[in-house]
Amino acid sequence: MHRKTPALTAAAGLLASLLTACGQVTGDDAEAIVVGTTDTFTVSKASPAPFDPAAAYDVSSWNVMRNAFQTLLRMPRSGTRPVRDAAERCGFTDERNEQYRCTLREGLTFSNGNTLDAKDVEYSIERILRIRFANGPASLLTGIAEVEATSDREVVFNLRKPDATFPFKIATPAASIVDQQSYPADGFAKGFRTVGSGPYTLEYESGARKTVFTRNADYKGSLKIAGEKVELQSFDDSAAMEKALRAGDIDLMNRTISPQQIERLESAPEDSIDLVQQPGQEIRYLVFNTDDETAGRLAVRRAMAEVIDRESLVRDVYARTAEPLYSLVPSGVPGHRNSFFNKYGEGGADSARRTLRRAGVSTPVKLELAYTTDHYGSVTKKEFTKLKEQLNGSGLFDAEVRGLPWDTYRSAALEGKYQVYGYGWFPDFPDADNYIAPFFERNNFLNSPYISTEIRDKLIPQTRQKTDRVRTERGFGRAQDIVADEVPVLPLWQGKQFIAAGEDITGAEWALNSSSVLQLWELGRSSDG
Repeated sequence: MHRKTPALTAAAGLLASLLTACGQVTGDDAEAIVVGTTDTFTVSKASPAPFDPAAAYDVSSWNVMRNAFQTLLRMPRSGTRPVRDAAERCGFTDERNEQYRCTLREGLTFSNGNTLDAKDVEYSIERILRIRFANGPASLLTGIAEVEATSDREVVFNLRKPDATFPFKIATPAASIVDQQSYPADGFAKGFRTVGSGPYTLEYESGARKTVFTRNADYKGSLKIAGEKVELQSFDDSAAMEKALRAGDIDLMNRTISPQQIERLESAPEDSIDLVQQPGQEIRYLVFNTDDETAGRLAVRRAMAEVIDRESLVRDVYARTAEPLYSLVPSGVPGHRNSFFNKYGEGGADSARRTLRRAGVSTPVKLELAYTTDHYGSVTKKEFTKLKEQLNGSGLFDAEVRGLPWDTYRSAALEGKYQVYGYGWFPDFPDADNYIAPFFERNNFLNSPYISTEIRDKLIPQTRQKTDRVRTERGFGRAQDIVADEVPVLPLWQGKQFIAAGEDITGAEWALNSSSVLQLWELGRSSDG
């Protein structure tokens, strides 16, 4: 029986009853659950150590790391506040949110048998900040002025400025705890080797393009692990992945399911495949090189904001598996404001023509839009073809598109080699700060030449002083309005999350968190469900 399952909080009770009724296979006799993905892992200049916390800052690597490493805190199955994992307790010690103290659980060990203590936490944080790899996640932790292990089980973080979002940041894989003896202080762990203390140990089989997760019997944390063994199998494309699912060669697929596949699965009630749909906080957007002679002109960026038709884009390319997005902060995240719609409305070619004429910009405006061919799924090419058609169809632009592999694309983007280019953002944590600060702080994720001193020096610091995150909405609303007015980036759409799984797989409702990261420990296999 095929069914489409909304992933609601109420599903917890349903899931529990299903497990009771059907039974769940556990123990040494349990068959490995095989998860399909179109993600691949290679060692390259852009990705020198795909599973090293100091080097990896993309959702595919974090899908692996989240299951192999521990962090002091983690995001819960549902909800938006971090909960304890390696830590027994954590909290701010002052009213200004400038010092944060954690006490570790007793008896923590790494997968190689070494003891895990507060010195390892100190080492892990200092290491990532020392290396500060351009493609890595160090920017999440640069607010730390000092980290100190004050005893075997206690670690104290002194922050440069008040930051109420700090608990979220140390709940990300950027703050994964590594073994001092296994990870060099000034370089990366070679290849795909991992030594962690998370719910699973892992082994990467490059020839088979497979990552094998085995339950870590020595894990001490707050997670309940459903499955003894999970395998992450890489495929060349989503069609091959779907074929394997239908043949029973894999049990579940997630990244990347095409819109056409989702439509097909939704319209086939006789299938023995369950399609789980969840609200998503992934966003897709265009980035402008504001130092470029053409893309650096404000009128050009505003005209593009007026011409691009998001409704058509999500209808024709994404078959409504995404929603139009009019802000960097997506719907569902507190503080969201439709700033681009408020400023440009329905837009259109006539409005864009006036914008360009007033600024003295000659038309058609020649531009190149770059995208990556192998990171966000094969449909990205169709998306950029559609954007080109919309821009050129207005008669105001002469746009071309260029696709490049991710290994070279990311580095070239950081070096400012593109006029306009596409990116996706999977949030590190579910707070509006994580859709504003990574793009506009000093040493930001984009290495963007654009600077808004109001956002960087006023709005971000002000909102980080507020422990009650509801009180940040005004500040983040102002930040979104500035972005819509100056258009250093142009939001396009907000994605939904989908998992397709065989009917005997349990826990698919909980297998993705709000940041689209796989939580493999949720997956199990029912004996007769």
